[in-house]
Amino acid sequence: MGIITTVREDIANVKRSDPAAQSAFTIFISYPGLHAKWMHTPEHWLWTHGLHGPARVLSQITRFFTGVEIHPAAQLGRRLFIDHAMGVVIGETTVVGDDCTLYQGVTLGGTGNEDGKRHPTLGNNVVVGSGAKVLGNIQIGNNVRIGGNSVVVKDVPDNATVVGIPGRVVRRNGCRVLEERSDARERHEHMPDPVREAYALSREKIRENACRIGQLEAQVAELTALLEARGVVLKTASAREEDLPPHEGESS
Repeated sequence: MGIITTVREDIANVKRSDPAAQSAFTIFISYPGLHAKWMHTPEHWLWTHGLHGPARVLSQITRFFTGVEIHPAAQLGRRLFIDHAMGVVIGETTVVGDDCTLYQGVTLGGTGNEDGKRHPTLGNNVVVGSGAKVLGNIQIGNNVRIGGNSVVVKDVPDNATVVGIPGRVVRRNGCRVLEERSDARERHEHMPDPVREAYALSREKIRENACRIGQLEAQVAELTALLEARGVVLKTASAREEDLPPHEGESS
């Protein structure tokens, strides 16, 4: 497809997708997401023809002027719309289908230093909300909606809506998806119980004190036996009180 046809197609797509879009000329000069996409075409050509150095230099120049970082090796589909653009990152082995929309702050990235395919594959008509992260070699189906600031690290089926950290499917084929009961029960079982924890701590303290008291009683019994063996008579508390002198005012 020629560059002129691509530009016209992208501008028409922006008019359909963005209610703030005005004339074709305004879109052409003021949408950095389109500029980044258009510049990716020569960058990708350089990369696929073995000119990796010039491709990376050109991509960094594009990043400087648009705020969008697209690796020259990434594969982008037709009518990709990067709205607001700033902070978007698309990794080396990313594949993006047709008619996708990415908002500001989106990352299509990897999860580590693994080799080979390590970035996501997006199907057709996928919308990724602002700040969302789609990470790893995962498959995002067609007609998927990913909520803003979500972190998606697992495959997503077609016609699904994903939200949260980590991302979970909340709607599919227009119907709400209820959480599996087993998952809810498992989360409930792992919730902290302060009453149970306090009770367990009290029982442990009582057990420790009982053990300590037993040790002290054994030591007292051992000491008493030793003193009696040496002829020392231990007086009881009442006997010691009888040996005390009378208080003043008491009769002798």
